Amino acid sequence: MAVKQITLTGQRIVLRPWQDDDADAFAAMNSDPRVMEFFVSPLTRSESDQLLSRMRAVIEERGWGWWCVAIEGECAGFTGLSSPPYETPFTPCVEVGWRFRPQFWGYGYATEAARLALDYGFHTLQLQEIVSFTAAGNIPSRRVMERIGMHRDFAGDFDHPRVPAGHALRPHVLYRIKRR
Repeated sequence: MAVKQITLTGQRIVLRPWQDDDADAFAAMNSDPRVMEFFVSPLTRSESDQLLSRMRAVIEERGWGWWCVAIEGECAGFTGLSSPPYETPFTPCVEVGWRFRPQFWGYGYATEAARLALDYGFHTLQLQEIVSFTAAGNIPSRRVMERIGMHRDFAGDFDHPRVPAGHALRPHVLYRIKRR
């Protein structure tokens, strides 16, 4: 049985299921060293296509996940909710996250998109808490977390299990927000 796929509409953006013609913009974003500065490495086209396929499958299965963020019809990046598939001291959980192409940075799109995702998580999915995390040095993402009302959980900071031991990006910070 097919699950209804969700589209969320904000003032300037739309969070929607992925379309075939989003793949090129998605791959360009994932191969850009500026975008991937706080990841172990940029993604190859094949890795990007595999990631997009997994993201699409999750949305097709449950209706929500990492949605494409469309701005004036163009794929600007992604935002959404996900359950990390690895073990940390705070999992299982649902996280909110985002990634945008550089030409869409600095306009508040990540904040607007994350607020839409949080609203969906709290009001539709009835989640009691949503987390977000990033490499400790990722100040732009941490600022978005703070703008959307999240608070740092200093006791929850952790070494990301998918980042090699000793790598500068392994230390991650954890933010939380509870349903009001």
